[in-house]
Formats: sequence, C-alpha cells, structure tokens
Amino acid sequence: MGQARHHYEQALEMHLRDRRIPFISLNEARRTLLPPRQALRATELDRDPPREVTLKSFDHVIYGSPHNLLVDIKGRKVKARKSAATVGRLESWVTLEDVEALTRWQRLFGSAFRAAFVFVYWCEAQPPDALFQEIFEHRGRWYAVRAVLLEDYRAHMTPRSKRWRTVSVPTAAFESISTSLTPSPSREFRVLGGQEEPERFAPALAAR
Repeated sequence: MGQARHHYEQALEMHLRDRRIPFISLNEARRTLLPPRQALRATELDRDPPREVTLKSFDHVIYGSPHNLLVDIKGRKVKARKSAATVGRLESWVTLEDVEALTRWQRLFGSAFRAAFVFVYWCEAQPPDALFQEIFEHRGRWYAVRAVLLEDYRAHMTPRSKRWRTVSVPTAAFESISTSLTPSPSREFRVLGGQEEPERFAPALAAR
C-alpha cells in the first residue's frame, strides 16, 4: 500500500515541477520537526474541557495566490473500458478521519490557506482529453487529476461505509465541484526584456 501510494505522489510532484508551481512535502518538513515515528498532536481549545487529538498528516503545501493549498493526495486506479470515449468510475471516497484532520489543519494554518483533496487517477489507458482537463504521463503511466476544496467536499459528502468510516461524493456532484489543480496553459513561456522565461502557474484551485 505504501509503495502504491508513493507513485501517485511522485507523479503529482513531477507534474507540479513541470508547471513550475512551488510546493513542499509535509513528510520532508516533519523529519526536521519531530523525532522518528512520533505523531503530530494538537489541543482543541474550543472544547470544554480542551481535548488533545492526534493529527493525521496531509501531503503537501502548494503555494499560490490568493490562497495556499493544504493538499491530501488520494491515489485511485481507473480501469480501461472498451470504448475509447469513456473511462471507469472516478472514485471519490475518503475516510472521515481524512475530513476531520484536514478541517483541523485548515483551522490551524489560518485564512491564507485552504484545504483540498487532490484525486490522482492512474489510468490503464491514455484517458480521452474530452473527459479530463488535466492529464499527464509519468514513467510510462497515464494520470488524470481532479481536485476539490474541503468545504465543497464536506457539503456534498454522503456515507459510504459505516464499518470503515468512509464517505464519498455522488458522481454528478463530484463532477460539478471538482476541477483541475493546475491551469492548462496555451503558452509555456513569456517574453520579458526580450528574453523568454518560463512562466510560473499558480494552482487554479487556489483562486476559487
């Protein structure tokens, strides 16, 4: 499971670098702040009495304007269909723990940050452009990206499994509230002072 999750994160990180979008991995930051295997904890002061909770980690801080994004990456696999114009179901499930943790992180980071789930779909075949705004290839695999802000996800989520404490968003609602994470630029370069310099693209989701 850990290795499977890792390739989704690697693919997205490559994609962000290609788009020249600055980000930091939380796992890298944790190593400089905490002893090995020590959990992150916070105290909820709005409860009476205050309660200490363990904070489930998210994955990346992506810097943009007007908001920075606190991103929890969810890797999902999409099986190929017989028709080239269709893809398999886009799973949007997460755990209640994921939702609760991101909610706490967003509160801790403050108004300059917004939390989001970023679903990275590993597609068995190259997905049709008409069905995705954001697709890319990494190490011989095709990926598609859909991102949704935490507050939109919370507003539309429904129970999926009581036993596993999972929730999801109905397909029609997910298509409506999710979007690409980064813009799809028509130009990769801009001219400044007579020289071409790489354009830096802020996350599209940050401006919502």
